[in-house]
Amino acid sequence: MKARELISIVMSSRTLLHVALYAVLVAAYSLIPVLIETRTEYRKYLNLPSEVHAVLTLVLGWLLVFRTNASYQRWWEARTLWGALVNTSRNVAIKVTELVPAPKEELLSIRRDVIGFAVALRDHLRDGASLQRLPGFENSGAKPVHVPGYLVSRMYEQFARWKSAGLMDGDELRVLDEDSRRFLDICGGCERIRNTRLAQSYRAFARQCVFLVLATLPWGIVDAFQWWTVPLTGITSYFMLGLETVAEHVEEPFGRDDDDLDLESLCRTIDVTVSEIFDRKLQHQA
Repeated sequence: MKARELISIVMSSRTLLHVALYAVLVAAYSLIPVLIETRTEYRKYLNLPSEVHAVLTLVLGWLLVFRTNASYQRWWEARTLWGALVNTSRNVAIKVTELVPAPKEELLSIRRDVIGFAVALRDHLRDGASLQRLPGFENSGAKPVHVPGYLVSRMYEQFARWKSAGLMDGDELRVLDEDSRRFLDICGGCERIRNTRLAQSYRAFARQCVFLVLATLPWGIVDAFQWWTVPLTGITSYFMLGLETVAEHVEEPFGRDDDDLDLESLCRTIDVTVSEIFDRKLQHQA
């Protein structure tokens, strides 16, 4: 990869740009021990033994590895849950259209519920969902507190009406329930990730260790590297600060940062595929 491409990647990412700016500040700070080492007679009093920095680096390595792994596990679990939501939406759409000889308006109602659930869950995990912001519900008078749960209850109300009307039997209802109950399982898993962050004390320890290592790094290597201390400190701080910053962003996967899940794309995928399934059935009915 060319240097121009690397610079372009950093400049286009808000997260990496902030990390790079902090790394430049740390590199500027490293000029203090360099100037003392090269231009004053006090260098013999200020040089930090390299062994001290080696111990700090070892401790920081353990902390960052655990911090990064824990954050990535949360991100990957969130991605797995949303992948399951895509599959669940398709399964419900296929089973409803193929197993229930329902009229067009009722099929369209289920389609709105299934597609709206993904949008409602996205908003619920961010700033809060509103039923009236969902496609097809703009004129609804209902104001549920938990919009995803309200949409699932609408699905089950429709299933109950179909069973009462004889459009499905108990076996078909169990088939639909097998996938439909997954909606709220997925919602609960996402809520657990959003509401349960890593312990505040552990995150504070990791940040304190990063600060301590970067504060002592130039003093520990200036005797051996002289003016090379400045770029070495900048590069080291870029990666250390980058790991901590990325771990913090990845820990909360439902936002709008570059490292968060692309929930808009997943919602569009559900919209397109579910609509295709229902449209094909509705065309056959026409």
